[in-house]
Amino acid sequence: MTYFEVLNIAKDILKNNNKPIQDAEIILSYILKKDRTYIHCHLNDKIDETLEKSFLNMIKERALGRPLQYILGEWEFYGLKFIVKEGVLIPRPDTEVLVEKCLEILKNIKSPKIIDIGCGSGAISIAIAYNKKDSTVYALDIDSTPLEITRLNAEKNNVQDRVYIKKSDLLKNLDDDLKGRVDLIVSNPPYIKEEEIKDLMDEVKNFEPKLALSGGEDGLYFYREISKEAKVYLKKNGYIAFEIGYNQRMDVKKILEGEGYKNIEIFKDLAGLDRVIIAKYVDNL
Repeated sequence: MTYFEVLNIAKDILKNNNKPIQDAEIILSYILKKDRTYIHCHLNDKIDETLEKSFLNMIKERALGRPLQYILGEWEFYGLKFIVKEGVLIPRPDTEVLVEKCLEILKNIKSPKIIDIGCGSGAISIAIAYNKKDSTVYALDIDSTPLEITRLNAEKNNVQDRVYIKKSDLLKNLDDDLKGRVDLIVSNPPYIKEEEIKDLMDEVKNFEPKLALSGGEDGLYFYREISKEAKVYLKKNGYIAFEIGYNQRMDVKKILEGEGYKNIEIFKDLAGLDRVIIAKYVDNL
């Protein structure tokens, strides 16, 4: 079978299951280890039978709803490659806004210390460490799978000497010597209301970890807890940065104000939706 023929079969399978047909070319590129331009220039080439079988098996998984990122086992975030698998939240372009704003904050801070709460795949921790060469990042998660994936991704992107990985329930298991010494605490916490999880897309609610999605009854549980705990570790004039849901701007702002944070700023994503909130802690306890 040629590339052209097998792609047509794959696209029909995806179309009939309401999945993006362009995923067929992405998966074939992955299988062949060639870019899509190469495939377009060699549509009449024969595909190896073993590769054909692997390709169509992946297409069938995609048709059943398994996320493309989990099928490929890797995804790009902030220009870097990350290993992803079930058990970690898939890195999304919206979160790149959070990384960008954090890097702007850190630009003029020498040898900053950063804590990333709920590190998942390590996307935020590693993107910051990679782009801020004198930084030290503490990547925290309560679950073992994200910690292992973060470790692998830190090695993959050569920042393992500056990304320290620790199992922790929010900030509860951190060492005392970090108290009052942290420049930035960042988190993309679970922020979906518990009752709304059932309404998410099937490939999100059926495959991505619920632990990384549910923010409790009102979706705000982790913003309250982190904002409170962070004050112990932040320096005077240290920063806290969150990703937020599109409709959580005022709720999270009130939480931060209630905990004494100042200079609160909100930033939008490429779709024009509220996505990032950043505040300064002006009084070190």
